[in-house]
Amino acid sequence: MSEDRRLHVLRAIVQDYVQTSEPVGSKALVERHRLGVSAATVRNDMAVLEEEGLIHAPHTSAGRVPTDLGYRVFVDRLSEVKPLSRGERTAITQFLRGAVDLDDIIDRTVRLLASLTRQVAVVQYPSLTRSTVRHIELVPMGGARLMVVLIVNTGRVEQRVVDTGAELTSPEGETLVSSARSRVNELASGLPLRVAASGLRTLVDEFSDDERRVLEPVVMAIEEVLVEEREERVVLAGQANLARSRADFPSSIGPILEALEEHVVLLRLLGGLSEDPELVSVRIGHENPVSGLQSTSLVSVGYGTGSERVASLGVLGPTRMDYPTTMAAVRAVARYVSDILGDARNT
Repeated sequence: MSEDRRLHVLRAIVQDYVQTSEPVGSKALVERHRLGVSAATVRNDMAVLEEEGLIHAPHTSAGRVPTDLGYRVFVDRLSEVKPLSRGERTAITQFLRGAVDLDDIIDRTVRLLASLTRQVAVVQYPSLTRSTVRHIELVPMGGARLMVVLIVNTGRVEQRVVDTGAELTSPEGETLVSSARSRVNELASGLPLRVAASGLRTLVDEFSDDERRVLEPVVMAIEEVLVEEREERVVLAGQANLARSRADFPSSIGPILEALEEHVVLLRLLGGLSEDPELVSVRIGHENPVSGLQSTSLVSVGYGTGSERVASLGVLGPTRMDYPTTMAAVRAVARYVSDILGDARNT
């Protein structure tokens, strides 16, 4: 029973500190929360929590504040994530449903997350390495030039213009383009991109010498799109929100801003998540391997189509964060983005 009570005291300290940003004392806890015990008992519980490294006294204050470990225990013991209100859910739906393409979806998502949580929002573009081919279009551009358009299941579109070295506007050229389009899609449609890249290379050998001379640059362009890693990038919004929490950072927000500029760092943090798109990941303080971010927490989750995660999104802010509300917002937005991508895949 005493352990349950101490966890109740810890939860109360976290809640009060997040709300007030002031160290929390035993008297305030008794007054604000129905703990059912005296202030003396609460002080004893706080002493045990401090010995366990879950709270500490800043400077000479009589009050206590949570440590990184205290926040971790609080997050791990959350019985449920606070649901969003009906108004918040409606606002998310209306805002995201107006998106016209993938770039617009990402832009709207990162701005929405920053607005909902008042933290720094981070959204990763869907990774081509995790995507599947939806369609490959070949569009003659005049003369020997051909545009190769790759459309993946997330709605992402990549295109390349190649010079085939052959006249494609003649009846023979039009026939070749039509045949190549059919064969390429018959082989690649629905496959993971890396598998499709390997299969397309073998496709070239099945054509005649004249056809192969034209198809070779087309397949090379598709391979280039499929295997390149340049697509791994993130978009941020809400960096100015860090200024509101300046008092939560021990020195300055400079190291945080510098770390946020390194997108490779953010991709590594977002990439270390569970494959379960429903599982919200919370990295608190020193759990972040990047020194510049060890005064922050990162709340993130995967999103994708169906049960497959193709990318991640989340928010970053001070460890003094409203974790239940932030986790709910991040998970809800990820679900809506996944639904939109799923609808795009099925149309």
